[in-house]
Amino acid sequence: MTTHSLEALRAQAAAIVRDNDRGAYTVPTKGLYPFQWNWDSCLTALGQRHSDERRAFLEIETLFAHQWPDGMVPHIVFHTPDDSYFPGPEVWRTGRPTPTSGITQPPVAGLVLRRLVETAADRALAEEKARLLLPKIAAWHRWFHAMRDPAGSGLVAILHPWESGRDNSIDWDEALARVPTDGVEPYVRRDTQHVDPAERPRKVEYDRYLWLVQRFRSLGWDNRVLHDASPFRVVDPAINAILVRSEEDIAHLARRFGETELAAEAEARAARARAAFDSLWSPDLGQYLPFDRVAGQLVTSPSVGGLLPLLAGLGDEGKRIAMRDRIRTLRSRVRRGVPTHDPADPRFEAKRYWRGPCWLIINYLLADGLDRCGFPEDAAAVRADSLALVENGFAEYYDPLTGEGLGGGNFTWTAAIVIETLATSAAA
Repeated sequence: MTTHSLEALRAQAAAIVRDNDRGAYTVPTKGLYPFQWNWDSCLTALGQRHSDERRAFLEIETLFAHQWPDGMVPHIVFHTPDDSYFPGPEVWRTGRPTPTSGITQPPVAGLVLRRLVETAADRALAEEKARLLLPKIAAWHRWFHAMRDPAGSGLVAILHPWESGRDNSIDWDEALARVPTDGVEPYVRRDTQHVDPAERPRKVEYDRYLWLVQRFRSLGWDNRVLHDASPFRVVDPAINAILVRSEEDIAHLARRFGETELAAEAEARAARARAAFDSLWSPDLGQYLPFDRVAGQLVTSPSVGGLLPLLAGLGDEGKRIAMRDRIRTLRSRVRRGVPTHDPADPRFEAKRYWRGPCWLIINYLLADGLDRCGFPEDAAAVRADSLALVENGFAEYYDPLTGEGLGGGNFTWTAAIVIETLATSAAA
């Protein structure tokens, strides 16, 4: 791309982020997702910081203003009534002052906070904001280990596919298949009224998603009992890698601010997780795999989730090279990468939500990990794929075989990641 076209792309991206701004939070896109989503907001702050650092911090502050007393940060905050999304607050019924969902999402807040602080033009503002957010993020991390790893293995489980952020991934098929559908209340989906149903989860999966919501609701959203009560308990290498990275990033900030106790606690949790991570490694596939706690076995699903441990620098040199090579292989099988699942797998679907499409936020995290692990050329190639994909619009996700934009349009975190990617590429 020419300098002129890159500037035009940056301007388009900034306009989308502004258009989806609701003052103190952004919505992912109009209609399809009219509320505040957890990791969407944190990753959106990365793009916002390039034009307004105060606004970037406000995005995260608004999210954490709705943190639960036990430390959990919900995956949706329903700030205003809107019936264009299902399931809404009338389904979740979590009893919060401002309605929220009752599950969480990948804890990217820690790594985002460190980036906001270390790149801030206004250092005083950044440190002031970070000092207030740091204990809240630490409480969330503490919650993950207390409520989602009650046996103290060092690795946390998700209890609902939506908690992974990769909602409809092939990774969850086996565990989700044992979730019953009896007694699921009648419902009308809204997502398929906005987007082609061929790009969305199937009804059989949605029924099981809702059964889990109803199950947790029947238990009063008591996180102390939900883990053992859920028939879906999966250790996701991606969410655990993100948690390790965020633990280390908040520990770094805590030491910078003289919060040595908080730093030591976060470092200890990260160390336990690192020690446990080898149990998820597949030497045959050259990547990490999910572990199904109910079945007591690894899930043979070589998705992009098993490559995100690069983000935390997990594994020895041999494992890191193997993950890099897996990314190279995945990119070689598509027009633009990185696909969320291997096209060589018969379960791959190029257009269906998280079962094959490319997502710029995943590319961003992979590129960050590749850089960290000493593979800058591969990181640059992944970023180049991202910028090539948005030539087809700022879509929610993309067909890796054709480059076609899919899902919601004018998508906030896609636009924010474009802004961040352009800045990262320019600085390289």
